[in-house]
Amino acid sequence: MKKGIHPDWHHDCAVTCSCGNSFTTGSINKTLSVDICSACH
Repeated sequence: MKKGIHPDWHHDCAVTCSCGNSFTTGSINKTLSVDICSACH
């Protein structure tokens, strides 16, 4: 793969749902906000 063209991967991305539930996952973003999760759908 070419160096310097791929985004950084964060293994501890904090995901927060509008219902108040939160969990961690992997993503290129450090934090995510979602409207629906498995706890409220």
